[in-house]
Amino acid sequence: MSIGSQQTRTCVKQCEKSGCIGESCFKQCSFSSDGTSAGSPWYMQEPLYLRWKQLNCRSDCRYHCMLEREKEREKLGHGPVKYHGKWPFKRVFIFQEPVSVVFSAFNLAMQFYGWLSFMILVYYKLPLRPQNRKTYYEFTVLWTMYGVFSMNSWFWSAVFHSRDVDLTEKLDYSSAVALVGYALIVAIIRTFNVRDEAVKVIIAAPLAAFVTTHILYLNLYQFDYGLNMKVCVTMGVAQLLLWAVWAGVTKHPSRFKLWAVVLFGGLAMLLEIYDFPPFWGYVDAHALWHATTIPLTYLWWSFIKDDAKFSTFSRQGEANDGMKVD
Repeated sequence: MSIGSQQTRTCVKQCEKSGCIGESCFKQCSFSSDGTSAGSPWYMQEPLYLRWKQLNCRSDCRYHCMLEREKEREKLGHGPVKYHGKWPFKRVFIFQEPVSVVFSAFNLAMQFYGWLSFMILVYYKLPLRPQNRKTYYEFTVLWTMYGVFSMNSWFWSAVFHSRDVDLTEKLDYSSAVALVGYALIVAIIRTFNVRDEAVKVIIAAPLAAFVTTHILYLNLYQFDYGLNMKVCVTMGVAQLLLWAVWAGVTKHPSRFKLWAVVLFGGLAMLLEIYDFPPFWGYVDAHALWHATTIPLTYLWWSFIKDDAKFSTFSRQGEANDGMKVD
């Protein structure tokens, strides 16, 4: 929280104890003195259910205390501030950030489409090595795992923006860091055309260790929003620079698609750096960033598939020339 943090904390604590803010009360916060769910059947007294109910209670208390605090600030002529690292949004049904949820879902669908079409291309449309039926494209596994990391990240993004509790927040941020870190590994291996498996491990191991350590730090020690932003932006800029330099020196037939992704991806990243409050309580810089990544994802997977085609036919030609020499 930036301003009024003590008042808001006090409001949240009182709400969690009483279940009410002024005349508004929340059924998620109806607990008896021993911590069980008041007036509920036995199956709603289970620890897992109670834990989830407590998380929902805290989420509702944070949301309504935030609204109360914002009303006070508006009366004083002040603008909105962040609470728990996020701008104040207006809910739609159960969705706390409806616009970000929709864009996250579209990104998830686009990632799935790109990943699935890539798998169909390399395993069913392009030729396979006759001796072992493996792909000629050396980076198939790398991009396959990239798709898995991406879909996992956008899934938890949609969940987190639907319902902001401690668990969903940690899963969203951890998944995003893992994706950015893995994408940097992919960028290094592909731009330097690393084919040797041992060298790939040498490159990936220290970066994977760093990303894992950072995720553990966020989840087990201190959830530092500022530090996490610096880490993600640094890794993001590093991979954009790698792809930009490679696009400038390579003769790859789809390098112009790569240039477009790098250019517009870099501009989109500015939305994450230069943040601003949500318009009408719904659309902030982060939501707009989610929107820009939808067409960029389609273009990115288009480049990946073009790269698979180009590399496959090049490698197949090298293999055929080798057979002729033999």
